[in-house]
Amino acid sequence: MNLKDHVNFFENKKVLVTGGTGLIGRFVVNKLCELNADVTVVSLDELKLNNKAIYIKGDLTDFEFCKKISKNIDFAFHISGVKGSVKVTIEKPSSFFVPLIMMNTNFLEACRLNKVKRLVYTSSIGAYSSREIFIEDEEDNSKPPMDMYPGWAKRMAEMQILAYKKQYNLNNFFAVRPCNVYGPGDNFDPENAMVIPTLMNRIFKKEDPVVIWGDGSAIRDFAYAEDVADGIILTLIKGTGKFDFLNLGSGNGYSIKKLVETLCEIHKFNYKFDTSKDSGFPRRIMNIDNAKKILGFNPKYSLKKGLEETWSWYINNSSQTKKRHNYFK
Repeated sequence: MNLKDHVNFFENKKVLVTGGTGLIGRFVVNKLCELNADVTVVSLDELKLNNKAIYIKGDLTDFEFCKKISKNIDFAFHISGVKGSVKVTIEKPSSFFVPLIMMNTNFLEACRLNKVKRLVYTSSIGAYSSREIFIEDEEDNSKPPMDMYPGWAKRMAEMQILAYKKQYNLNNFFAVRPCNVYGPGDNFDPENAMVIPTLMNRIFKKEDPVVIWGDGSAIRDFAYAEDVADGIILTLIKGTGKFDFLNLGSGNGYSIKKLVETLCEIHKFNYKFDTSKDSGFPRRIMNIDNAKKILGFNPKYSLKKGLEETWSWYINNSSQTKKRHNYFK
């Protein structure tokens, strides 16, 4: 999985990356710049992270803006989204559903109208219906997604791409479903963040002990953002084969207890599990065999290595997280 073998594919190509200052997007941007692409980043964040890229601040819910930025573009990576905890998904569903629907519909349609040559849309594991092992050709779209509001919004964007394929024979727009992604540039706000950045924030603030809901037995697939970025770029190059989308994850299941113990190896802290609270769905793991076969996808980060990189970044860049756009405030 060496992206440098594909430098001729991207050299001097005009590439647009939405959400290019975020968790996955920043890695995609850096890698594209290394491949000599002409990169433009669109984001709502007050950040400029790579001096080889052009940064535009703008709102993708504006269709005219989407048409303007996608004009004369060769390739597009649509990574912008709204990410948050289960709690905030339940309490603020409109903050997920409305902007996701608007930005996805507008940006994909603008890219179609402007004849963008290739595009990858970053969906989510939350678009899957509930199960323990997620495999692309076993998905039943007649069942509701696990993450009700964001899951439907993500799934509808996938359906938009399928509609283009059927009506316009547009076979150069692709979708991927990443698992629980973590890394530098994540949302670390404990009020609405996912489990890993929330734990890091609480450790950083020296909570003693850090109380974790449940007994730690729930198993999840955690993937480091750089690995997922590699998979997204490879998808633009190679497509998704016969599948409507490809899974991108670590392919491994880690219990919350293992996650906490690994964090404790990196930075010692006291913790306890509150077994009076629900542990969540017992097991959710992505099968990545198809991505391995079609893309040559091969995640290189172990859980410990990824957590070390993320912790090191966070303790040195905690102020940067305040410059990220927060849909919940």
